[in-house]
Amino acid sequence: MPDQSYQPTLSQLRAFVTVAEFRHFGTAAAHLNVSQPTLSQALAALESGLGVRLIERSTRRVMVTTTGNHLLGYAKAVLDASDAFVTAADGVGEGLTGPIRIGLIPTVAPYLLPAMLPAMHEALPSVTPRIVEDRTARLLESLRSGLLDVAVLALPSEQHGVTEIPLYDEDFVIVTPAAHEFAGRREVAVDALDGLPLLLLDEGHCLRDQALDLCRSVDARPVARDTRATSLSTVIQCVAGGLGVTLVPDSAVGVETARAQLGTARFGDPAPGRTIGLVFRASSARADDYAALAEIVAAAAPSPCRRHSATSAA
Repeated sequence: MPDQSYQPTLSQLRAFVTVAEFRHFGTAAAHLNVSQPTLSQALAALESGLGVRLIERSTRRVMVTTTGNHLLGYAKAVLDASDAFVTAADGVGEGLTGPIRIGLIPTVAPYLLPAMLPAMHEALPSVTPRIVEDRTARLLESLRSGLLDVAVLALPSEQHGVTEIPLYDEDFVIVTPAAHEFAGRREVAVDALDGLPLLLLDEGHCLRDQALDLCRSVDARPVARDTRATSLSTVIQCVAGGLGVTLVPDSAVGVETARAQLGTARFGDPAPGRTIGLVFRASSARADDYAALAEIVAAAAPSPCRRHSATSAA
């Protein structure tokens, strides 16, 4: 049982969060500029005071316990609040500085980063972005646990305890082999997907779920294919090879169709699509800074996208 009078120190919480992030005591100690014994003592004191095991350490690996994963987000929220407190007390008011951990889904990262990173460097020269590309579920888990500061993904996230800022909207486009009957058409009805050999990303990708939801909305039943791919580029190459057709977000069309002889078809109005947004923990004390970051990211959206001129938190 925990000591009810126990109050963890910021150093202890920072030791826990850093070990959980790097899963390696040596790397975590170097990151915090402390010795490994000092780090281990801080973590042990935290676990003793709480009466719980947060980290499991063996000769081969470091793991966060179930309890540790549950408490990790709270620890990161305390550290966020402490950092914001110090910044406010110092009167700096200069917005974001230092490293910021940004997660992006795979169907956004390759098409947004080429413009986003230079824009961030110009607008926020004191910020060092750390980029993590992963699927939506894992990004949200990393956000909850404090391993990420913000994430860029499709909205709504359907996640409690986060703030969402819409960045841009984009249509879905049908990509086909060059000789396909749909190639070049601009007023395709959504129910035309019925019976098409539709190639999709592997399970866990939000674009796959969005495509299937679109088909269900008009009772379309595309022909299932056994092809499994974890990247949009692989799916596109399968389309070029005549294995079927696929749905691609508009931001990816220019990049992906330039690599092979392909055709495209567009849906009639209103065209189905998705909203991409920036998400961060609602407990974060840096809401204003992240809103400013959202403006920069939105302005970097590829030209086919409809940028949100005035971002608004939801």
